[in-house]
Amino acid sequence: MTVRIPAFIRQLGVFLWPQGDDAPPSSPLTIRRDVVVLACVWVMGLLLLLEAKADLGLFLFWNILALSTAAMHSFASRSLIPGVRGRKRPLLRYLLKAFLVLLVAMVPVGYLVVVLTNDHYDRGPVFAMLNSLFQFLFTVPLSWVLYRRRARGQEAIEGLKQELGQSEATLELLRSQINPHFLFNALNTLYGTALQENGERTAQGIQMLGDMMRFMLHENHQPRILLARELDYLRNYVELQSLRIATSPGISLDTALDEVPLGSSIAPMLLIPFVENAFKHGISLQHKSWIKVSLHVTDNRLYFDVYNSIHPKSEATLPDETSGLGLANVRQRLALLYPGRHELAIRQTLGEYFVHLTLEL
Repeated sequence: MTVRIPAFIRQLGVFLWPQGDDAPPSSPLTIRRDVVVLACVWVMGLLLLLEAKADLGLFLFWNILALSTAAMHSFASRSLIPGVRGRKRPLLRYLLKAFLVLLVAMVPVGYLVVVLTNDHYDRGPVFAMLNSLFQFLFTVPLSWVLYRRRARGQEAIEGLKQELGQSEATLELLRSQINPHFLFNALNTLYGTALQENGERTAQGIQMLGDMMRFMLHENHQPRILLARELDYLRNYVELQSLRIATSPGISLDTALDEVPLGSSIAPMLLIPFVENAFKHGISLQHKSWIKVSLHVTDNRLYFDVYNSIHPKSEATLPDETSGLGLANVRQRLALLYPGRHELAIRQTLGEYFVHLTLEL
């Protein structure tokens, strides 16, 4: 069941309730604001009546009308409308309750008019009836429209807050999943290097690992960082992994990481999962292997490619429970942080794996 509201009433509703206001529809602050607006209208009406030199009866009716409108709107917003929410046919219930309230209110309004006019006993019932009719045809539906509009706005704001909280929680969860995975891989690499020799390579690896840990502790939890810092972290990771494969002539590593424009920024830890995946699945000490990584920025658009060999796993190899975790996480982060601003293409054959990422910075 719907009620058609005139255009000027809807415009008044927009004025009373601008978009973006998050006050609850039945809060005292909201009702006080409405009463202030009504008071301004009341004063304007008084000025017009004075200008027209209206008689005392019109002044009396205008004051009673303004007072009744403020009382009816406040009562409807605080009690009548919240009382019918969630019930069957709420608008019909609301109109019926409002009608009964206005029917009862005719008695004190009529008596007030009689007292104020002293000897004009015939004006009381007429004023009371006209006032109740105005309230039922104007104030009651306007209060309903304003309340429903505000309630929908409040629900939308709460929904956005909930979605924002879920997105932030998801991002923090993804980061907490990714970061330990990187650290354990790096520590395993250092452990393997230390077994081979105690010297310059180990010291170099520890220094690079320290740089990576500082990055994760101080910059990784920021919403955005300089692209140059992300690139430094990527270079450190590649260099750290190079220590492990330095003594293996059958492994080829080719990186082309161009300098990036000053001031360009990116969400942290978006690129490293692709490179980590290449080292995890593209390197074999028994077979010829290769990894190619390239990155460049043109017209504020980042182009990132990772191309590597892959090797079939033997039946004796235990499945890696974290396999694909980094790529799945980075897909989610891209969807959350760069909706409609990225393209991710992944192709795989029996012996090759290729990733291409285009990102609007």
